[in-house]
Amino acid sequence: MNIIVCMKQVPDSETRVKTAPDGKSLDLSAVNFVINPHDEFAIEEAIRLKEQFSGEVTVLTLGPERAENDIRKALAMGADKAVLLKTDANFSGDVAHALAEQIKTMPYDLLLFGKQAIDEDSSQMAQLVAEMLDLPCVTVVVKLDINQESKVCTAEREIEGGKEIVEFSLPAVIGTQKGLNEPRLPNLKGIMAAKKKPLEKKEPVISAATTEIVAIELPPARPAGKIVGKGADAVPELLRLLHEEAKVI
Repeated sequence: MNIIVCMKQVPDSETRVKTAPDGKSLDLSAVNFVINPHDEFAIEEAIRLKEQFSGEVTVLTLGPERAENDIRKALAMGADKAVLLKTDANFSGDVAHALAEQIKTMPYDLLLFGKQAIDEDSSQMAQLVAEMLDLPCVTVVVKLDINQESKVCTAEREIEGGKEIVEFSLPAVIGTQKGLNEPRLPNLKGIMAAKKKPLEKKEPVISAATTEIVAIELPPARPAGKIVGKGADAVPELLRLLHEEAKVI
């Protein structure tokens, strides 16, 4: 089974984010980057499927040269090879189109994505690529069963208030969710092996993006808290503020 995992390098969630002078991007000078946490579930699931059915796992990333550091981490986890579509740090083209065009040149049975990237939180990349490749797509997957002989798969996905069971055929696109597995940590053997695994660097197929970032702003500072009094005498004033100012009752 040939599996492609689309992985994104994102700022660490503990990084203090600053807006760049242009007001449309982030200041990346002091940012620590990591593998998108949701993509780690995709990488782990791909490796487990390879261990179950044999085959090959390829990590596909679009990003600048620094993305190689986290690609090597995915290879250390157990992926077999990787492709880096090299761009500058502020790529303004259509990411989904670039990924889809590269995937068309590669053999695959299954495409795995994290359900969303924690930097932009758009939760749409898997769906966009699936549409461009005319493939079935199932997102927020927390359980996946594959019949290799029939190529029929069953996925359990989270929905509001419950879970949904979906049946589909390969090839397909999956968006992974927390709960699907527990990503492994690379061991020393894997880290050493990752240095010798092939990592191909290519120029992406660039097309104009269909969306534009107009501005990036930090959320407004929270107002200072209020002490309205002590004891039972403060209750009427508290209720008034909750009703008239906070508008929560």
